[in-house]
Amino acid sequence: MYAQMSPVIERILDNIDKVMTGKRDIAELSLVALLSGGHVLLEDVPGVGKTMMVRALAKSVSAQFKRIQFTPDLLPSDVTGVSIFNPKSNEFEFRPGPIMGNIILADEINRTSPKTQSALLEGMEESSVTVDGVTYHLERPFFVMATQNPIEYEGTYALPEAQLDRFLLKMKMGYPKLQEEIEVLTRAQKAPPIDKLEPVVDLEDLRKLQDDVKEVHIDYSIRRYIVELANETRTHHHVYLGVSPRGSIALMRASQALAYIRGRDYVLPDDVQYLVQFVFSHRMILKSEARFEGVTSEGIVEQVLAKVPVPVQRFVEK
Repeated sequence: MYAQMSPVIERILDNIDKVMTGKRDIAELSLVALLSGGHVLLEDVPGVGKTMMVRALAKSVSAQFKRIQFTPDLLPSDVTGVSIFNPKSNEFEFRPGPIMGNIILADEINRTSPKTQSALLEGMEESSVTVDGVTYHLERPFFVMATQNPIEYEGTYALPEAQLDRFLLKMKMGYPKLQEEIEVLTRAQKAPPIDKLEPVVDLEDLRKLQDDVKEVHIDYSIRRYIVELANETRTHHHVYLGVSPRGSIALMRASQALAYIRGRDYVLPDDVQYLVQFVFSHRMILKSEARFEGVTSEGIVEQVLAKVPVPVQRFVEK
């Protein structure tokens, strides 16, 4: 049983619901990543609303939205920006790229080369961009939601491990249910609902929410539980490369954000168990024999959850 959700959080989620039918869980997870300072990788087939989700989130929080359409010929400077010589001033002037925004849609990120993909790394990890030796800091909030198509492999580049590790969560949208899709058609009959969406909070409110999330209490026993889960992936016989300490930190921060969204100022083991699949699965590299045997990262996370004891300390609702 959860405490009462913050009215501000509820306004954001309800606003997204006006556009995204039946995707409350995805909206909540996206908000988890945004409030904890992380980023999201959405992997799903075209047409299920990946782009619409990030646009609805950006509009709801009055954020500056930028879209980067990744293609094979995209250059790193097309992402970060470039210095151009101005003959009038006799100086180089920096022209910022689309990464200089609050909420960035990196559309079809696996369609560009690893060199261009890496242009996002510094921004995602350090909230800054370095061009021609000059570092430009990115304004809070800075949130990247990347999409990729899991079906088409021709002309795509698999995301390297270092890139995947920068994403707090990896999730799928999924097809809507029958009644939900009928509702989608009804809403889109006259005009796209996204065109009428209005902000419900401003950026200052959002920054305050991000600061509040950091104050959510996480007990030592739960921090130990997170580390034990991560360590179990590193020793699993089917895993070549397990979850890094960055993954442990990601799960901790995501758990704090989820607890806050659900109206608590402390983390429960339930928060960790709900999020671990979204945080850990994409951070593991399996051994080749495991893949031949049909073993999946998701299956290994389930095994790890079943093996590691849940903290027995009693957590009392405040």
